[in-house]
Amino acid sequence: MMRGMGNMQGMMKQVQKMQKEMAQAQEQLNETEFTGSSTNDLVKVVFTGNRRMKDIQINEQVIDPEDTEMLQDLVVMAVNDVLEKIDTESEKTMGKYTKGLPF
Repeated sequence: MMRGMGNMQGMMKQVQKMQKEMAQAQEQLNETEFTGSSTNDLVKVVFTGNRRMKDIQINEQVIDPEDTEMLQDLVVMAVNDVLEKIDTESEKTMGKYTKGLPF
């Protein structure tokens, strides 16, 4: 019976270690900056891994009061680009901890 308890304690220590590593990886990911851009880099956005915008740069060539829709489209394109990069990096970083888990 004691042998089973030792295995359980060892497994609990491994789980705790994995939880700590996951928290550290998530924190590092949250602090990482990602840059997304539209066509020809006319609009660039910078987000952190926790999806908070830090910066937006708009090339003055696209600021046309007669064509605000184009600027809106470029902003959407840049934001979607950076969010896709965050998703990819999150899956790569955190996926190594969740592969094979039943959820």
